[in-house]
Amino acid sequence: ERKTQWWGKLGFTNSRHPSDDSPPAAQTSYSEIGDTHLAQRKLLQYNPQPSHVTNNPHTMVGRGPRGASLGGREGNPPPTDSGRSNVRLNFLSSIARRQAAEGKVNYREVEKQVLDNILGADVYDRRMRPNGENSTYGATNVFVNLYIRSFEKIDDVKMEYSLQITFRQQWNDNRLKFDDRKGRIKYLTMTEMSKVWMPDTFFRNEKGGRFHQIIQPNLYVRVFPDGDVLYSIRVSLTLACPMNLKLFPLDTQTCHLRVASYGWTTVDLEYSWKHPAVETTKDLFLPGGFELANYNNSRCNVKTATGEYSCLSVDMVFKRQLSYYIVTIYVPTFMIVCVSWMSFWLDHKSAPARVALTVTTLLAMSTTTSSINNSLPPVAYTKAIDVWSNMCVSYVFLALLEYALVNYAARADARMAAARLSLQKELELVQREQNSHYALEDKDDGFETDPHIRRIEGAERQNLLFAQLVPYELSVRSVLASWPSKHQPGAKKIDVVSRIMFPATFMGLNVMYWSYYLTRNPVHK
Repeated sequence: ERKTQWWGKLGFTNSRHPSDDSPPAAQTSYSEIGDTHLAQRKLLQYNPQPSHVTNNPHTMVGRGPRGASLGGREGNPPPTDSGRSNVRLNFLSSIARRQAAEGKVNYREVEKQVLDNILGADVYDRRMRPNGENSTYGATNVFVNLYIRSFEKIDDVKMEYSLQITFRQQWNDNRLKFDDRKGRIKYLTMTEMSKVWMPDTFFRNEKGGRFHQIIQPNLYVRVFPDGDVLYSIRVSLTLACPMNLKLFPLDTQTCHLRVASYGWTTVDLEYSWKHPAVETTKDLFLPGGFELANYNNSRCNVKTATGEYSCLSVDMVFKRQLSYYIVTIYVPTFMIVCVSWMSFWLDHKSAPARVALTVTTLLAMSTTTSSINNSLPPVAYTKAIDVWSNMCVSYVFLALLEYALVNYAARADARMAAARLSLQKELELVQREQNSHYALEDKDDGFETDPHIRRIEGAERQNLLFAQLVPYELSVRSVLASWPSKHQPGAKKIDVVSRIMFPATFMGLNVMYWSYYLTRNPVHK
């Protein structure tokens, strides 16, 4: 009687268990309104729970929500958890059978049946390419677009760049059409590309690449009801990028990503861009001091001895950020050149200080130039950075030569000063000898008493002495008079001229350098 009352509360008209061969007739079916969870909650509402438990395990009696004893006779144990779980599962299975009887469909099972039907071995042959547009025998159209995720490196030495992309291809295969069940099946997703025909796409300028396999292979194939197939895969590529470094570091490089068919010619396969052709992340970062200035898409069909092949190209313009090179190359080298000019303000007699300063700046400039060349490939033409570094090295080297010239001029000044001093002493010695000679002649000739005669003889001797000394004295005086104006300030004059000439000419060359290279066309095509 209690069993009959219990199953009546669950909505059945008799006391048969739902797991019997013939399902009971339900008074109230919660599956009719499509709420399985509501039916389960109804079952749990009347699920027997112990209302009180005595200390004696042999006398525990569980009572239902309305006080009915569910343990049978006094002293029998209540239903166990496994028993209640079996009741719940049997009840839910009866609901599933009732849904199937009412015509409700499990679409996961339908999708499996669709895949089995369209990919059957007797229906689909993946070795044969699909027909052309409108089921004609023309070329198969493959629409391509890609999503740039990140750039790993842009290498000037190896002339290559690495990036990570999501590559997508879409084409129509009319053999894969299926019924979408009134729009309930939007597409079928597969993770195995070997089930359907795939175009033999490859990257023409690829030097290396890899697929991503963590945690599962990062790819999928979607089949749409109209026969369209979408293939998407995540791949990392290293691509060749020939660069023209004549304007380095004021250059702009154009690198390509070329997609083509390896075996199918344009008669069988045609690639086209699908809008949007190229997409990038919002926070895209480029290494190596570059920025993505622009990108566009184009066609690059190629003809070989075996035919013409369809090809698509993504042209990416990489602009080098000049601020990085100004801070790391131009400003340090300019400061080294300015430091070398400090030697012009030092005394030319301070040889250790001037030599140490100029040699140190020359070595620093040579080290900087060597580090710049090590970061660039050896090319057969002159780069803009080569012109700048050679110009700076030349000015530092000329500062060293300037001190050599000053030192030579200073030693020449010292020799000429010594020569002038010796000439002055010789002149004084000659004058003393001449005076002493004429004094002795006066004593030997005697003393003339007649003042008139003495005056005449003295004038004749003076004229004779003047005639003898004038040529020699004039020559010495001319040399000594011309030396202070020509040779005495020579070393100092070189330093003074260098203080003005070196900065002025360097600034003039700077104006010419920047005017020339900033007006060149930086795009390498």
